[in-house]
Formats: sequence, structure tokens, C-alpha cells
Amino acid sequence: MRKIQVKTASAGYAVHIGCNFLPRFRDHLRKLVGKNEPRIFILTSPEIWSLWGKQFSAAFPSDQAPSVLFLPSGEQYKRFSQVERLATELAAAGADRSSLLIAFGGGIIGDLGGFLAAIYMRGIDFIQIPTTLLAQVDSSVGGKTGVNLATGKNLIGSFHHPLAVFADVDILQTLPARELRAGLFESIKAGIIRDANLFRFLERNREAVLTCDPTALERVIRSSVAMKAEVVDIDERESGLRMILNFGHTIGHAIEAATGYKKLLHGEAIAWGMLAALRISLSRALVPEKDAVRIEEVIRTYGPLPNFRARVPDLLAAAGRDKKNKAGTRRFVLTSGIGKSLVVENVTDTEMISAIEWTLEEASK
Repeated sequence: MRKIQVKTASAGYAVHIGCNFLPRFRDHLRKLVGKNEPRIFILTSPEIWSLWGKQFSAAFPSDQAPSVLFLPSGEQYKRFSQVERLATELAAAGADRSSLLIAFGGGIIGDLGGFLAAIYMRGIDFIQIPTTLLAQVDSSVGGKTGVNLATGKNLIGSFHHPLAVFADVDILQTLPARELRAGLFESIKAGIIRDANLFRFLERNREAVLTCDPTALERVIRSSVAMKAEVVDIDERESGLRMILNFGHTIGHAIEAATGYKKLLHGEAIAWGMLAALRISLSRALVPEKDAVRIEEVIRTYGPLPNFRARVPDLLAAAGRDKKNKAGTRRFVLTSGIGKSLVVENVTDTEMISAIEWTLEEASK
């Protein structure tokens, strides 16, 4: 088992990366909270619980079995109405300020569960057990929680750090191939923006990674988490450096919105968004041509990327509603080479339209 510490101004916790956590989870829990265990509630999806619920429950005595709350799968359920429903269920079940919520699922479960924990009785403790690669390498770390509005992703939320994160590589063995690739795009992003060694590893070990070799996957998870932990330690509240984690997300989120959150997985939309950001970086001569070729090749070889259709005005408008924008200024993350990134505030509509048109043309092939 590997352990990476996240240390911010407001919280400190460990991300545990390894195998076979579920059968021994109660032992791990006692190390966190002591022998006087709190009342435990698990938030998960029906699909995840059908796969892993029996094994997870077996870690607890029958008379101390956690209460289980369910959130249906799908981005359309990452809404405040579900938070209200789940909070009502917590209250009806007797959850109080000493209770502990475990978010056991992918990024939607983690984001919504963390937000629920942040606001229930003004804040209760929670633990992340991410079950997708995307959640393990990205969304479970850093304290961002939230839900969507019809007008955009994660526009309601809070910073609320978990007590700990447990990234179990074993769980990924049941992950569909498409979900695995979607998560790998976030790790590719981590390599592009700050960790050239991770990028090279992904570039050279594609077969091992895509066939879920445990050693290769653990290396990818460990490096991705370490990079994000380092950035979050420096900039917890996204006032500066943490903005680089949004490489590919401005147009990526716009693609998700324009396609109704139904056509592409999050990581796939971000992959298209990274290619669009790469086009702007190239047009500004920020990134060496040889690096741009390698970046595009790695993104595409971890595909295939799904085709989609959208209108340029819709994508441009959605990008204008991005939560990274400030005081009417569009903030955009570009790359200046493998392992290098920068945040700019002067990307023009002309540049955006050109990148969007290129993306739409590629996505229609």
C-alpha cells in the first residue's frame, strides 16, 4: 500500500493506494476514528453495491452494519434535488453531527456525497472510496464538492475535505474498458500540465495500462494523485496554480453541456477539450511542434474518442458560463510543452471559435 499526504491550510489527510481494502476496511476505519466508531452511512449507486456491497458489508459485524443510501447512476442525478432527498433520508435515519458518510462510487457519488456531508448539520465527516479510475486519480482528491445546475456543471458546491481517500486498484478490474479510458485521460492531463515523467510512462506503457496491469495502474494513480496533492497544497481554493488542473475543461465542459451530458463520458469530453486547448497553444506558438504531436498522439491512442455533434454558438456560450471565468474575463489553461502549463486571460472569441470548429470537424469524422 502506498500513502500520499494531502496538506492544505484547512485540512490534512492521506490518500491510500493499494489493493484489497474492502475486506479490511473496518481496520482502516478504526485507525482513523478510534474504537468508538461513529454511526456510518454509505452513499453509493445500485450498480456499485450489487458488485461490491456483500464484500464491503462483510467487514462489519452484522449488528453494526452501515446504513446504505442510493443515488441513481448518471450525470442527470447530480442535482440539488437529490441532495435534499438524501439529507432527508439521513435525518429520518437519525444521522447527527457525529455521523460519518462514506462516498462509495465514481466521481458523481464523490462530488455529491462530499457536498451532502459539507452541508448536513453544517458539516459531517466523510471518506472517499472512489470506484472509477477518473475518481481515483482526480475528483476524490482536493476537497471540491458540488452539484450541477441546468446552466452548467458544479455551479453549486463547497470545499470539504475527506478524512481519507482509499483508492483500491482491485475495484478497477470490473470497470468497463470505456470507463477506464475516460479516467486515463485525466492522468494524461496530469502529465501534460505538470508531470513529464507520468506522460512518458503513459506514452511507453499503453498496453500494460489498458489491460489493467495492477503495477502499471498503481503507478499511474500514484503519480496523478501526487501531482494533484502538490498543486492543492500550494493553492487550496483555486486562486492561482490550481487553475492548471482545468486544462481541457473549459471546452470539455461546454461539450458535455451541449450534448446533454448523455453522449460522452466526462473524461472523453475533457480529451476533446485538451485537443482544442492544444490547437490554441499551437496557434500562439507556445508549444513546440514535436511536443504537440506527442500530446495529440497519446490522447488519441488512449481512445477511441466518441464522435459528437454540436453548434459553435452553443459551445462558445457554454464556455462563457464556465465557473473559472472571473469578472467577465475568460480564464483558459494552455500548454507550453509536456509537463508545462499556464493560465491566460486573453483568449479571444476568434481563437475559441477556430479551436471549436477544428474540434467539431474532427469529431464528425
